Amino acid sequence: MNFTILSTSLSQGSRSRVLARLASERLTDLGHTVTLLDLRDSPLPAFDDDAVYTHPAVQPYRDAILNADGVLIALPVYNWATGSGAKNLIELTGSHSTTRGLSAVWFDKVVTFLVAGGLMHSYVAHHPLAVGLMTDFKCILNPYHVYAIGTDWEGDELISPVRERLDKTLDVAVDLSEKLRERTYTSTWEM
Repeated sequence: MNFTILSTSLSQGSRSRVLARLASERLTDLGHTVTLLDLRDSPLPAFDDDAVYTHPAVQPYRDAILNADGVLIALPVYNWATGSGAKNLIELTGSHSTTRGLSAVWFDKVVTFLVAGGLMHSYVAHHPLAVGLMTDFKCILNPYHVYAIGTDWEGDELISPVRERLDKTLDVAVDLSEKLRERTYTSTWEM
């Protein structure tokens, strides 16, 4: 199966980037094809709901999401909310110039969150972003996600029990993506 992992932190020492790398390694070891896109390596312009749709940096992200059986979003939490990179990426790929909101690569995707934060208190900080994906694009949200804080790490190694949580989260992402791969419906903008 094809998975796209989107690393959305712009921080050089990002822990969510490490989560993205660990997920990529595990899914690859399981025999899946993984496309890992990192906003630090492939930066995107700011969303302007106009000329940005034709910016050449946007298309590789759009293609990777479109061709994925499942999408994993690795993101940081700052100030009790998800980092702006993830929202900007979704806005840039959530529509395009020819359909202006009537079609998007996100429709019906199985989405899994890999989150790095500073405090345990922000455990559900990604929920507004997740609900937006579910409501706007009819994404199927993996009920398992990873939330790792500073004490969950030894260097760049994720320690137990969060390491086991990552493994289970990825197992569920694969299972959901396999089960929903052959569905016959296609969603669009609808209420």
